[in-house]
This record gives sequence, structure tokens and C-alpha cells, in this order.
Amino acid sequence: MSLSAVIVDDEQLARDELAYLLRDVGDVDIVAQGKNGVEAVSLIRELNPDLVFLDVQMPGLDGFGVIKKLLDKKHPLPKIVFATAFDQYAVKAFEVNAVDYLLKPFDRKRVVQSIQKARAKVETAGSASTDKLETLVRMLESQKPQASKILLKAAGRLFLVNQRDICFASIENGIITVVTSGVAGMEGQSNCRTLEELLESLDSNFFWRAHRSYLVNINRIKEVVPWFKSSYQLRMDDKKQTEIPVSRAQTKRLRELFGL
Repeated sequence: MSLSAVIVDDEQLARDELAYLLRDVGDVDIVAQGKNGVEAVSLIRELNPDLVFLDVQMPGLDGFGVIKKLLDKKHPLPKIVFATAFDQYAVKAFEVNAVDYLLKPFDRKRVVQSIQKARAKVETAGSASTDKLETLVRMLESQKPQASKILLKAAGRLFLVNQRDICFASIENGIITVVTSGVAGMEGQSNCRTLEELLESLDSNFFWRAHRSYLVNINRIKEVVPWFKSSYQLRMDDKKQTEIPVSRAQTKRLRELFGL
């Protein structure tokens, strides 16, 4: 029986190496490849592969974040093989029902073993309950250290910015601009591909998707400005005092945040 497989890794060379080994092993049909966690979620939902080779360390939405997203969307999980350069992730991989894990650089013998384990699980349909998986992933999520700084590119240089100093982020034509607060604030571009991906790397207690084109730091909102037809705009604490629209879908959340 041929297994359908998806490879997800942010490094092209790693994807190429693994694809080569899988083709050499045989009986594995590589139906798609992705280069980040957001693409992984989309490909898994669209293609329903038997097996996913999933990189753990990816910018934005990492491998464990991909599983969390699928569980949130109530999508059945494929068999998972985590790929990682650090064996400290191996135990966590098994906690979320990984078929196996592969250390980089990949070894053909280990790839063959992973395929054998995956095939056995697919044929027996053996897996842990979704409830158990969800509990374990939530546990991982709560224990995962939150990055305190974000990398921004401005004037040809790379800056590390504290999350608490971020005022808001916006997206236009696929480019994400991040603005920091205060009169000495700066503007820079994030290497994230979507606002959703950027939000995954920020503290969800403080950052809010006020509009499909904007993320805001709720601690950097200077004023809530009533707008027409019961809508609102947010005047932010940056040097331009930028006004950001609140979408109709998020108006209820705004009222909850500030008791409007």
C-alpha cells in the first residue's frame, strides 16, 4: 500500500533531502511540500495525507502549533513524523502522538523505520483519542516559552524589538509593517508571511486582531474613538498617533476589553 505524504520544512535543502530519501525508499507518494506552518495546515486540510513529515522549528507557526491549529479546527490528524535538529523535542513529539521523529541530517535507515511505523499505524488505524491529544497540545502550548523579542528589518538593518514596545502591525500587498510606540518609535518589516503567523509568535494576552489588516497591542491603545454606524477606531500610541479601524466582527471584543 502506497502512503500519501506531505513534507513541511522552512529549509529547501531539508525538503529536497527528505524527498530524495522517500523516493528511494519507495511506496510513498509525496503529494505536496510546504515551507511554513500556515501552508502545512492548509495542505493537510486540503489533501488529507496519510503521513506528514513536519519540521518542529519554523518561524511563526511551528510544528506543534500546526497540530494545535488542526485540533482547533476539529480536523482529523494524519500520522506525524517530526523532523528536528534537536533531540530535546523527541519526547514532546511522542506526547502529541507522533509516529516517530527524525534528527537532521536525515539518515536513510531511520527514514525507512519511520515509514514502517507509519504504515503499521495506518493499517491498524491506531491512534490516541482526540481529547487526549488536545489536552497534551494545550499543555505544550502553556509550557512553551514565548519569544520576548521580534526581528524587524529597517533601513537595510535587522533590529530586535521587545514585544511590549510594539504598537501595531499592518499588512498591505503581502508586506507586514510593524510600528513601535512613542515619539522615538520606528517602523520595520517582519519576515512573517501573514498576520496570523505573526500573531502566533506574540503574546496572545496583549495582542489582538482588531481588523483583518491590523494587529494591535492593547496596552498601546491611547484612545477609543467612536465612529459612524456604531463602529470605532483606535488611536494608537505611536509618534503619528495612527488611527486603526475596528472591524464589525471585532466590535464586541472591543466592548468586552474596555467595558464600552
